[in-house]
Amino acid sequence: MAKIIDGKKIAAEIRGELKSSVSAIKEKTGVVPGIAVLLIGDNPASKVYVSMKEKACKELGIYSEKHLIDKTVTTEELIKKIEELNNSSKIHGVLVQLPLPDHVCEKDVLEAVSVDKDVDCFHPYNVGRMLIGNPAFLPCTPAGVQELLVRSGISPEGKNVVIIGRSNIVGKPLFSILCQKAKNANATVSMCHSRTKNLHEIASQADILIAAIGRPEFVKAGMVKPGAVVIDVGVNRVEDTSREKGYRLTGDVDFEAVKEKASAITPVPGGVGPMTIAMLMKNTVAACRRQLGMKEND
Repeated sequence: MAKIIDGKKIAAEIRGELKSSVSAIKEKTGVVPGIAVLLIGDNPASKVYVSMKEKACKELGIYSEKHLIDKTVTTEELIKKIEELNNSSKIHGVLVQLPLPDHVCEKDVLEAVSVDKDVDCFHPYNVGRMLIGNPAFLPCTPAGVQELLVRSGISPEGKNVVIIGRSNIVGKPLFSILCQKAKNANATVSMCHSRTKNLHEIASQADILIAAIGRPEFVKAGMVKPGAVVIDVGVNRVEDTSREKGYRLTGDVDFEAVKEKASAITPVPGGVGPMTIAMLMKNTVAACRRQLGMKEND
């Protein structure tokens, strides 16, 4: 049976390290690292995620602002709010919670965030820096996946990694991160998607299989090589009348079947999710340091 990779435990270790960093910044400069989150509309999953971010900030001593914005907001109004936060000395990271309402231009909104405060790494400038191997920030979920592997003693170096999913949030940036000529990378990476021919065959060759396609239990045991490491990025709500809430959370991997075949696997919840929050906090602290002219270890 596979080793269960405990994302909650690893994320707690990272938060412990960051708490010391936040204290050091306060002691040396009197400045408190700060992040602002813009939540547009009333998406239930987004509300939960923002609440988790607030909790993490409180634990670490990071200043946080939550801006609740009506779903009728225009692109121009939202950009104006972002510009206010770009100019705020209390805020070192600005995060626009996705998804946005259909009438709002996501491209224009994300490009309005200052590149120095882009702690989600969605701005094209920061995406480009990541692609050439000189990142200012790394996107939180992909960076969390890499950190999960490394802190679990699973090096991607020289491994055959298959990513199922090609989103701008997970699949594409994770491909870029793991194929870099760099420590904790140097993998041979294949990125597959719903239109990939022979997907099952390609997936079954992976030493490390990463599922980020957004389909409940899409990855079956037959797609997994014996002894492979399986990272499940998906979080899906599946109707379940036996539960009080009427649903249960499941990943993109058929966990019960695959855990019998893999050497290590992440659960949902409790795997990649906590790491995303931890890496957001890490980016916020790093952004604060840079804006203060401090070195990484100051």
